[in-house]
Amino acid sequence: MFNCVIVEDEYPAREELKYFISNHENINLEKEFDNPIDALKYLQCNKVDGIFLDINMPELDGMSLGKILRKLNPDMKIVFITAYRDYAADAFEIRAFDYLLKPYSEKRINEVLESLIKSSENENDSPKEIARINKVTVFLGEKMVVISLDEIYYIEVIEKESMVYTKNQVYSSKLKISKWEEILPKPEFYRTHRSYIVNLDKITEVEPWFNGTYILKIKDLKFKVPVSRTNVREFKELLTIK
Repeated sequence: MFNCVIVEDEYPAREELKYFISNHENINLEKEFDNPIDALKYLQCNKVDGIFLDINMPELDGMSLGKILRKLNPDMKIVFITAYRDYAADAFEIRAFDYLLKPYSEKRINEVLESLIKSSENENDSPKEIARINKVTVFLGEKMVVISLDEIYYIEVIEKESMVYTKNQVYSSKLKISKWEEILPKPEFYRTHRSYIVNLDKITEVEPWFNGTYILKIKDLKFKVPVSRTNVREFKELLTIK
């Protein structure tokens, strides 16, 4: 449901707009105002999806009110209604959803109303961001095991499989290293090499290696993780190596 208000000081224009809105069951008119100051007071305490806003009004013109409302509610759909074309550029600057000219055209009003409904439906249908949790599922043989991300010491990619090293176990995963980069928190985890991601909190020693690179000794483990030449500079900055 798209919830809106009308701010229009001319009674006939307000009634005509109300009539067209009433023909659309997916639009709910919450309030109507003939005074922009009253509208502002209401909208400071109540959030709506959209507003039909006359431009030429006493006390506070619609363009000034639109600028205030854009700051109060950046997502609000503002549809300006006016008898003048001169304000179109200003409406564009405020990111108005649309600009209706008086006298109203039935076809034009219905087009705007349908666009508002469609826009609202698309926003509601858009996928919501999934809350990130500190867990990941990996394999131990045929068994699926859930481990905490902070249990991971480092990850090594061998051919098309990721080997996930913890203190006492090595797990496998079909996730690509690019996906691991995406899900592992930064800067705790760093990709030191095209085939390795390491938990920086688990590094105990940084040893100089050939061609100005490094090799990393990992807490509790014997294997050492390499740092490629292309990553050396960024790695030194992360660990403040001078």
